[in-house]
Amino acid sequence: MQLSGWGRFPRVDTRLSSPRDERALAALIAEGPLIARGMGRAYGDSALAAHTVDMGRFNKMIGFDAASGQLVAEAGVTLGEVIAAFLPRGWFLSVTPGTQFVSLGGAIAADVHGKNHHSEGSFGTFVDWIDLMGGDGQVQRCSREENADLFHWTLGGMGLTGVILRAAIRLKPVESAYIRQRTIAAPDLDAALEAFEATYSATYSMAWIDCAATGAKLGHSIVMTGEHATRAELTPARRFHPYRTPAHGNLRVPFDFPGFALNPTSVRLFNEVYYRSNARKPELSTSAYGPFFYPLDSIRDWNRIYGRKGFMQFQCVVPLEAHAEGLRAILQAITRSGAGSFLAVLKRMGPQDSRLSFPMAGYTLALDFPMHQRSLDLLPELDRITLDHGGRFYLAKDSRMSAQTLRETDPRWAEFTTMRRDSGLAGRFASAQSERLGL
Repeated sequence: MQLSGWGRFPRVDTRLSSPRDERALAALIAEGPLIARGMGRAYGDSALAAHTVDMGRFNKMIGFDAASGQLVAEAGVTLGEVIAAFLPRGWFLSVTPGTQFVSLGGAIAADVHGKNHHSEGSFGTFVDWIDLMGGDGQVQRCSREENADLFHWTLGGMGLTGVILRAAIRLKPVESAYIRQRTIAAPDLDAALEAFEATYSATYSMAWIDCAATGAKLGHSIVMTGEHATRAELTPARRFHPYRTPAHGNLRVPFDFPGFALNPTSVRLFNEVYYRSNARKPELSTSAYGPFFYPLDSIRDWNRIYGRKGFMQFQCVVPLEAHAEGLRAILQAITRSGAGSFLAVLKRMGPQDSRLSFPMAGYTLALDFPMHQRSLDLLPELDRITLDHGGRFYLAKDSRMSAQTLRETDPRWAEFTTMRRDSGLAGRFASAQSERLGL
């Protein structure tokens, strides 16, 4: 059968297995190289291989300590399931990416980050231990104290150190399911960056950025910050049910859009309307957690907007010392090409967390491009700009980077590759991405 990631590119011929228990999983590992797959929300080919293992049956929550907020759960449990079970009890994810349809194992393997990386770090910061099945079929408990080396390679190791079976993560206490949001309309890139720095103390921050704008409007953005609302900060009606929010996610894209639907003109018009409508909103407001953290989850199957050919996501991080000129060069390259990104997100990041963590102190820009020749011609140029400014790339979003580009931008992976070869892991765990990138 053929499988793809969320970007629907590339499509890979694979044998798909769905083991029911650890014994069946160990037998599959003994047969040769494979990669584990959770919800398939990695954009490219990091959860695809000639042999792909669906971890959907490893989906039980095992235990919760209300004193510490520690949850023990199997790797196939989704972040959305964690929220549904524990938000009504006053607990929320310490770190969440932009979708709740991610498995616990996938969040650890990619060491995902969220809108609070600058203030609280990545997902792995809140992982206490991992049970990992290795190439010999044996299970090891890995933590910062026990099998620490393997623990640190697994955070952000893209599933290439073994199969994550279960983990202990720490949730955070919250008084409501609402976010106090501040919205800032930034007329250009410099204003957006100034807004980020001025609101650095905010727990959550991000910006939608217009990649089609040119001239004096280059990089005009809507910057949003947020804090968890206390019960006292809610309206009287909401205080009675502080964890109850309106339904989120009832819409669905029923068919693949035609290829011509997303073109430079339609992207430019959408971006201008989006900017103006948000610029008119009150600066201070209260939002339910869903629209704030997971705006795209409100539209199921939204990847079909890009048509059958799919799309590619480009996500880089540029260090603080070169962030303004690097981001400006990227935006200028996009506007010159005419390949405007329909969805573009800018975030401030804090220091690197784990050994293979994607973030560094600086700014990350995530961009979606429809799969066509204009995009294919542009992305190598964006690679070079990132390299020239000391940046690097997020493998959970990558679907087409070259091995040479990875080596030049992120030498950490060379040591990882050596570790996999010397330990025999390379012969047991491999993805289409790891083969493409020489990992």
